[in-house]
Amino acid sequence: MAGGTKTQRRVLVVDDEMHLRLFIKAVFESAGYETATARDGEEGLRKLAEFRPHLVSLDLMMPNQGGIRFLTELRADPAQQNVKVLVVSAIEDETFRHSLALLQATGGAQGGLRGPDGYVEKPPTAHMLLGEAERILGQNQTPDSSGNGQSAPANGEIKEE
Repeated sequence: MAGGTKTQRRVLVVDDEMHLRLFIKAVFESAGYETATARDGEEGLRKLAEFRPHLVSLDLMMPNQGGIRFLTELRADPAQQNVKVLVVSAIEDETFRHSLALLQATGGAQGGLRGPDGYVEKPPTAHMLLGEAERILGQNQTPDSSGNGQSAPANGEIKEE
C-alpha cells in the first residue's frame, strides 16, 4: 500500500486467570495486534489511559474489581468512548445478556449501562476471538482520534510468522 503507515491495533486483555490471559494475548499478537494485559478491572482501568487500546478483552468475574464495574467505569469516561469491549466469560451468553438487560432496565450504573460490543464464552478459541474482534473493530474504522483505520485480521485466522 502506497503512502502512509498503518498503526497497529491495540488490545488490552483483562482476565484474572493467567493461562487465559496469556492465551488471549498470544492469539492477538499472532494476528498482528499490539497487546497489554491486566489481572483485574482495577489494573485494567489504570492501563487504559497509557495503552489506549482499540479493544478490551474483558473477563467478568474477577477479584478486586470485576468486569461489570470495569465496563461501567469505561463507558462513563468520555475519553474512552470509542474503545470497543469484547467480553470473554464463563457465564453463559444467554445468562449474561439477561443480567445485562436487567441492569439496563433498572437504570443501573448512572442511568443505564451500554453493554459490550461482543461476547465470547469461555473457553475461547483463537477463531472465535479473532472473528469477534474483526466484527467489532470493523464497525468503527476510526476507533480513536489518532485516525487508526486499519482493519482487524481478515477471516479470523492466526497469522503464522
